[in-house]
Amino acid sequence: MKLSDFNYELPKEFIAQEPVTPRDSSKLMVVDRKNKTIQHKVFSDIGDFLNKGDLLVINDAKVFPARLLGKKESTGGKVNVLLIEKEEGKRWKCLVQGSGRIKIGLRMVFGDGKLKGEIENYNRGIYTVNFALNQNEFDSGSKYEDNFRQILGEIGEAPIPPYITKRTDTSEERYQTVYAKKDGAIAAPTAGFHFTKELLERLKAKGISIATITLIVGRGTFNPIKTEILEEHVMDEEYFELRNEEIEKINKQIERKGRIIAVGTTSVRTLESAFKNGKISKNMGKTSLFIYPGYKFETIDTLITNFHLPKSTLLLLTCAFGGRELILRAYQEAIKKNYRFYSFGDAMLIL
Repeated sequence: MKLSDFNYELPKEFIAQEPVTPRDSSKLMVVDRKNKTIQHKVFSDIGDFLNKGDLLVINDAKVFPARLLGKKESTGGKVNVLLIEKEEGKRWKCLVQGSGRIKIGLRMVFGDGKLKGEIENYNRGIYTVNFALNQNEFDSGSKYEDNFRQILGEIGEAPIPPYITKRTDTSEERYQTVYAKKDGAIAAPTAGFHFTKELLERLKAKGISIATITLIVGRGTFNPIKTEILEEHVMDEEYFELRNEEIEKINKQIERKGRIIAVGTTSVRTLESAFKNGKISKNMGKTSLFIYPGYKFETIDTLITNFHLPKSTLLLLTCAFGGRELILRAYQEAIKKNYRFYSFGDAMLIL
């Protein structure tokens, strides 16, 4: 299977630069896999397509201020660092960009010296950076970690996607779901952006249950596919976890053959990664599951998702669930109907 089979042309003006208000006023495209039909609704109507006894699965990952803008200690040249994953001690796996050469031994300064970093290693596009606080008395043990997080909150930025070029005062606040809780993600589970607390309460009142899982969204979700042959692409690992009471909810739904509605591709990958021998059997772990057409889904019946980038792992997962021809037809319909695309864009419900 070829990556070029999942390309489409999207004029730049369709890329949403800011979210709609209220959240549930976004457009909702309803795609019926069985009947091959497409309907146009508003997200607040989603309860019309969900039934009493359904189980909605949401990802509570919370985006943290993982982007650091700083300068090279020696030359003052600009550097842009994205924290990806915590390692032992004060080290993080990072993406690093900047003026001139980026090499091992480079020392960087952030926040007028509040935080410093030195590149110690490089492997396949990922740098290992050892960070130190300017306040040496706090530069060890648990105090270091607490103060590192505090400084990140002061000088770091939420890593909003680069295609969103018109950041506003509310961009970072809206680049979270209303149920975001588990800190550490470098990208948001954006299908959940459309839910308000009031909408969730209305769904509960209708008899729809909610199960919460966590997938800490990392490089694996948004890293571009660089191979034309899909089978050659390898996803980076991302951490997931499910609490026992949530596993019990999901397994009861599986046992009684009730409908499971996944909110977003990260919820799908978590459920599928934790499924074994007919049930959810893993509390936590790391997943590099790459879902593309031909994949057999074990856990979900319905998917809520956004409109994704061409040739992305997210689009491929959506096509695997909805069918390539139907989903690409739906995307062309979305362009004709002036839907808004990507993170701050509109939603799709695949039945």
